[in-house]
Amino acid sequence: ALSTTPKPPGPLEGDAGAAATHVHHAITTFLAVATPAVFMVPDSWTDGFVDKAFGILVAANVSAHSWVGLNYVVTDYVPKVSKALLGPARIVTAGFGAITLFGLGKVAVTSPGGIKGCIKSLWSPPPPIKAEE
Repeated sequence: ALSTTPKPPGPLEGDAGAAATHVHHAITTFLAVATPAVFMVPDSWTDGFVDKAFGILVAANVSAHSWVGLNYVVTDYVPKVSKALLGPARIVTAGFGAITLFGLGKVAVTSPGGIKGCIKSLWSPPPPIKAEE
């Protein structure tokens, strides 16, 4: 007889099950609420530990959010091309998530001002170049 019990999701299936959907929505809500709040707070309130902690939280949330989102894309579109590519595509999305986590984590911990400083610098004019005499 065939089993009708659904198999539990594998560790690379970031989009499988009610828990994954709940976590994905919680991450999205956190990013939508916390990010603007931290960017509106004066830099003097967030320098140091708060900046690094927020940066690490953002790095973890953005990478998890993108990993789960890419898994939804993989689930919807990869089987239309080849069901055999489903596993390798999930490995690639996990790799993208890991690279995103390590890259944003490095920015959060090592760059001046962390992620907040990095993003704010996109709208700051470059410092003037001093002419040598």
